[in-house]
Amino acid sequence: MIKKESSNVARLRRHARVRKSISGTKEMPRLSVFRSNKEIYVQAIDDENGVTLVSSSSKNLKVNGGNIEGAKAVGKDIAEKCKSKKITKVVFDRGGYLYHGRVAALADAARESGLEF
Repeated sequence: MIKKESSNVARLRRHARVRKSISGTKEMPRLSVFRSNKEIYVQAIDDENGVTLVSSSSKNLKVNGGNIEGAKAVGKDIAEKCKSKKITKVVFDRGGYLYHGRVAALADAARESGLEF
């Protein structure tokens, strides 16, 4: 009998595969997304120095991160924080999630607010 792997294990495998080729620098950090059932989190990471430059989450903004409107608010907030640190270009890391729903809404809101992917 073949045992099916859990969806989170499959996501982590996809994330590890993508992370082989995606890396962030100070000038062009990696915009990493993590979503749970209730919240959504995003960080701009400099992988060369192992430092998080800016971060935002639905928990900090006190919005519902389990829906698309909350994800848009987080995307707009991270773009504003990046602009304040003079970051205009990022590499988008969807964290093994499908580019759909909350992840796509966050990315689109960040693009509309001035970040370039």
